[in-house]
Amino acid sequence: MRNGCLLYTYYLLNTIFSPFYSSLYQMNRILILSLVVISSLFFAQKASAQFDVHFTQYWDLNGYYNPAWAGQTDKLNIYGTYSMQLTNFDRAPRTMNFGADMPFSLFNKRQGVGVGVMSDAIGLFKNQRFWLQYSYKLKIKGGTLGIGVQGGIINVAFDPKDLDLGPGGESDPAFPSSKQSGTGIDLGIGAFYSHSKFYVGFSGQHLTSPILSFSKNDTGETSQINIKPMLYFTGGYNIQTSNPLISIQPSTLVQSDLNSTRVDLTGRFFYTFEEKKLALGLTYSPSISFTFSIGAVIRSVTVGYAYEMYTSQIGVGNGSHDLVVSYAMDINLFKKSKNKHKSIRIL
Repeated sequence: MRNGCLLYTYYLLNTIFSPFYSSLYQMNRILILSLVVISSLFFAQKASAQFDVHFTQYWDLNGYYNPAWAGQTDKLNIYGTYSMQLTNFDRAPRTMNFGADMPFSLFNKRQGVGVGVMSDAIGLFKNQRFWLQYSYKLKIKGGTLGIGVQGGIINVAFDPKDLDLGPGGESDPAFPSSKQSGTGIDLGIGAFYSHSKFYVGFSGQHLTSPILSFSKNDTGETSQINIKPMLYFTGGYNIQTSNPLISIQPSTLVQSDLNSTRVDLTGRFFYTFEEKKLALGLTYSPSISFTFSIGAVIRSVTVGYAYEMYTSQIGVGNGSHDLVVSYAMDINLFKKSKNKHKSIRIL
């Protein structure tokens, strides 16, 4: 996916060229990364990019992946996440994501709304998204089916102020000399069904294949980035053991642009005591990584941390860190009693 498109390319070229660093003016890793990305963006008239960030704790970020999740519970949900990928590489990806959703009733019909914003820095690029979500709810066989739509804006900016092209490279007309950016309209749809024992969701993002056009460079060419559509499938099942304090939840996330696919297979172990819950998990992404996660739910607050260890030659020590914090407040929109601002975590 996104890592395979840019980050693994970076690592591969870094490995190939490492013996020749001294003869290449001892260029650092950020220069290699910048050359790879800039070449694809500014040398070609039209480039293609896999835009989406992959979060290892996907089970706590349903609103990021699927607009149908908005209002799926009876609570006001607020969440934030911070991700650091390839931690020992210069200018490696850093991502912040914030969102919120809540249910509401109109004409005695249950519905939901959501909002989200993401900022992603990778190399000399900064990607930003903003979106609004709407979901319509149906009660089906003891569960809730949400059907949602999403509309938003995507912006990609490139700032060459820290780019070092080496001796004589400052005047290269093929490279931009000032900050460049492009903006496009982004649309998505999804469906999400949740039951007390399981959940399943399917969504499509960037369905309009937004094209982001940049200003002309010194050679008079206009470059573009084409954001590919991305499909997501997610599902999970709650298994209650004979011990009422212990439960297990297997889950999966499949992410695909129909050319490449990433599959995450997760097992999480839960220990519950009163209004507190501890979670330990292991995720396997075939041919990509292993991820260890730990989380806790205390009343209305959920905190989770995960470390992703790549199974490729990138190495265990160059993995990725994910931190997720969320808050769920019971707003009782569908009850006659007064708001008590009390939340019980629903998996």
